[in-house]
Amino acid sequence: MPDNELALKRIAELARLDLTDEELATFESQLTPILKHIDTLSAIDVDGVEPTAHPTPVYDVMRADTTRPGLSTAAVLQNAPESAQDQIRVPKVVDAS
Repeated sequence: MPDNELALKRIAELARLDLTDEELATFESQLTPILKHIDTLSAIDVDGVEPTAHPTPVYDVMRADTTRPGLSTAAVLQNAPESAQDQIRVPKVVDAS
């Protein structure tokens, strides 16, 4: 379909993709059913239907934000392979040069 090929070329251009003729043919065969489905959806009468982001209500279920005691320094350092001055020592990962 020439219209689909033009649409695909435009989409590729907007996405800054340089597609080969083989890739265009592959994507065109995939795009055709998608565009037909969009045409089917566009034909549905949605007058009076309120737009929604989700088909069902979304509720935030969150636990109460309460403080709790953390680990002691000794408990944290107990499993550290190496420590110094009450801190975990790790290998140097930044090169100074």
